[in-house]
Amino acid sequence: MAERPARKAPKAREAQVMRTEWITPHMVRIVLGGDGLDGFAADEFTDHYIKVLFPAAGVTYPEPFDMARIREEFPAEQWPVTRTYTVRNWDAVQRELTVDFVVHGDEGLAGPWAARVQPGETMRFLGPGGGYAPDPAADWHLLVGDESALPAIAASVERMPEGALVHAFVEVAGPEEEQKTVTPDGVAITWLHRGDRPVGEALIAAVRGLEFPAGDVHAFVHGEAGFVKDLRRYLRMDRGIARERLSISGYWRLGQDDDAWRAVKREWNEQVEREQESAT
Repeated sequence: MAERPARKAPKAREAQVMRTEWITPHMVRIVLGGDGLDGFAADEFTDHYIKVLFPAAGVTYPEPFDMARIREEFPAEQWPVTRTYTVRNWDAVQRELTVDFVVHGDEGLAGPWAARVQPGETMRFLGPGGGYAPDPAADWHLLVGDESALPAIAASVERMPEGALVHAFVEVAGPEEEQKTVTPDGVAITWLHRGDRPVGEALIAAVRGLEFPAGDVHAFVHGEAGFVKDLRRYLRMDRGIARERLSISGYWRLGQDDDAWRAVKREWNEQVEREQESAT
């Protein structure tokens, strides 16, 4: 049997932190710039994402930074750790990349870094990737998510075609976490306040309680895996939305850190699809 060719290491980009801004008590906005963004493009999708690279604890990499060299010379446990974040905005004219980070104190890796990073520091990342943008031919649009999906939903709302019918639901901890975001025609996000309820409970109730407009819907549903699974079943089976009209996945999962979730995410999504296909 022929050997599978070795996977080529992706090329990392470097950008400098230009400025930071706390836009809510738990979300900080970081604007990046610099020559490392030459040739970067993130205009096709509204859920474009990058994979931010963080050095493994106690490890220093040779300069210039080269992922291929790192993978060749360092054991896998010393490779940079990645965290995926949505591109909130890309300004090709000013060559500025905006990324929003959710921060919960010292919890996690990327959040604490974003809370303390200063202008002039370097951020390395891979990407962008992406796959969703509002279809102008759709009769209406459904956008659903928690804080992790807010940057993509906000970007999607802002890029809606003129006259679009939009139902956008975002669940946040409380009113202090709301952000001002509207479509070109003035359609705003419907904010749901979690309070002491489980993550996603308010979103499930809002979507199940929505009177669905007639016609073709293009839907975007992302966030904590538990509520995503519930809504995937509801939208695919009860509402009959075709798979190709539904962008849906769990960005994270309660009880698992990012590395543990990414290790099982693809298998989990495939299993959910199999369960739903077998039930039809």
